Parts: sequence; structure tokens; C-alpha cells
Amino acid sequence: MKALILSGGTGTRLRPITHTSAKQLVPIANKPVLFYAIEAVRDAGITDVGIIVGDTREEVKAAVGDGSQWGIKTTYIEQDAPRGLAHTVLIAEPFLKDDSFVMFLGDNLIKDGITSLVEEFAKNKPNAQILLARVREPERFGVAELRDGKIVCLVEKPKEPATDLALVGVYMFDKNIFDAVKAIKPSWRNELEITDAIQYMVDQGLIVTPHIIDGWWKDTGKREDILEANRIMLEDIKTRQDGSVDADTVIEGNVVVESGAVVTNSRLIGPAIIGANARIKDAVIGPYASIYFDTVIENAQIENSVVLEGTSIVGPKSRLVDCLIGKNVEIQTVDHRPDAYSFMVGDNSQIDII
Repeated sequence: MKALILSGGTGTRLRPITHTSAKQLVPIANKPVLFYAIEAVRDAGITDVGIIVGDTREEVKAAVGDGSQWGIKTTYIEQDAPRGLAHTVLIAEPFLKDDSFVMFLGDNLIKDGITSLVEEFAKNKPNAQILLARVREPERFGVAELRDGKIVCLVEKPKEPATDLALVGVYMFDKNIFDAVKAIKPSWRNELEITDAIQYMVDQGLIVTPHIIDGWWKDTGKREDILEANRIMLEDIKTRQDGSVDADTVIEGNVVVESGAVVTNSRLIGPAIIGANARIKDAVIGPYASIYFDTVIENAQIENSVVLEGTSIVGPKSRLVDCLIGKNVEIQTVDHRPDAYSFMVGDNSQIDII
């Protein structure tokens, strides 16, 4: 069995972060979300992995490489433009050949992994298996309608969803999917929709089994989703101190201080993680804060936030809460401060706070 991980797309809902960075490389608990997908397929026993890449191909290739750090082999498949999920299957046919495969959207995160689901697919041998989850905003997703436990209808991002069952970004297919994607036409979005391809399989009488997951799943397409995913993944961290923490720093709860980080006269409230080579001084970090590598934070309070690499935050005495802050950002105090700040800031930005 092979895997096809999708790491293209433009990430419009995460702009301006994704103007200069792949959305799949935004860190969750200081690990790019794409890495969770790779680990999930690896843990399910799959080592032959195709990765769909687009405009951010070089960044993704630099981060993932040949896959040897996970014990997998990677093959990069270039998509010239976002043409739909079914289109990625079409262009991946030379890689996938006649093998069954898992298709995993690289910005999705399933906390419990997919091992049991892959085993279920291998045991029962349907033509396709789709994962479903009940969501609050089904109009954002592909939506499934079931009758007596069987799939009746699939619709991509319906204006008026018939149910709250959204397609999770993980699918399992045998070779029949290739006939399906070749038979469908582009949707009103001018994309080849995977929902249309699966519907074609259903209409042709092929066996497509739904599996409603009860574990935690998140499409990390928006700031709120990333912050929630960050909270959930931080819940499982165990205290580790590989960096330097001075005697004047207080640590409460589970906190990770990665190698090369230096923390002085600060308060770290878990769960939280401080990235490699970060410099934390006179600050309060956490709970639920992920500070990525090479950051500088002084005289600041940061809670329930994700701060990307190379960023400098100096001086804001008020708390920074619910923030997603990009790479190489500079935030500094000028004078008067409000009670709290909440930012979504793009890469290479500078903010002067009055």
C-alpha cells in the first residue's frame, strides 16, 4: 500500500502567513503539521509516499527531503495549479500504479493517527473508504448523506448541507479510483472534485464504506483551527529541558525547552514549548504557547498562541492572546499599552505598538 500526501494549495484562509510560506509547514506544538501526516502514514506501515507539491515545492522539499528521517521514501509529484483533489490522483497515477493507497491532506491532523483505519481497509477490501466527522460548519467541507449506514450522496462545500457529516481529509482507494477521476468533469469551481469521483464510484455500484471517526480531527485551514490543534497537541507533551533555564525562572506544568534555548527570569506555564535557540527573558509564556526556533521574547506575556521562527517580541507588557505570528516579525512597544492584543501577522512584518 502507498500513500499520497497533498502539500500544494495556496492557503488563502491563512493569508498573509501563506503569502510566503506553505500552509502545511505551519508548526503545531513546534512541529510542521505536514510532519504529523507523514508520521501517521509511517506508523500505519506505509513507507512509499508520494507528495503533491505546488508553488511552495522548494520549501516542502527542503523540509521533508528524501523522507529518510522517518524511514520512508518520498516521491515528489508537481501540480501546476490547484485543480482539485481528484486531479492530484490523476497526476499521481504513474506513481501509484495499481496499488491501493491512502490519500492524506497535508494540512489535516488526526490526533489518534490512521493505523486502525488502514488495517480496517486492508481487512475488508472495499473499493474506497472515506472518513467522516460531525462538524459545526459543514458548508466548509465535502458533505456526506448516509442511508442505513451507506453513502447516498456526496457534495463539495454545499451552500445548504443536508447533514453535518464532513469528509475528513483522509481517503483510501483501490485502483478503481482512476476510472472515476477520468470520468468526471470539472465542477463550478473548475476543479476535479474528489467528492464527484467518489460519487461516481457509488453510482457504479462499487463498494465505498464510510467510517465516522470519534477521535479528534482538525483541518488546520484557519487561525482558530491552528490554535485549537496547538492546544490539543500540547496536552500530550512531557516536561523536557534540553536548553538553559536559570534559577530565577519558574516552571509550572509540562514545559519543553528545546536545545540551545536560553530562558532567564521568566515564568513558563505549561503546556508550552520553547523552540531551539530561542531567547526568553523577563517573560511569561503559556499556557498553550508554542514558540518556534530562533525567536527572541523579552518583557512579554504570550498565551494560547503560535509564534514562528525568527520573530522578535520585545516590550508589550499586556498579554498577547490567541495570536498566530509569522516568521521574522518584529513586535515592540512604543509607549502606552492596551489590556491585550490579538494578532495574525504575516512574515517579515514589523509592528510598533503604542
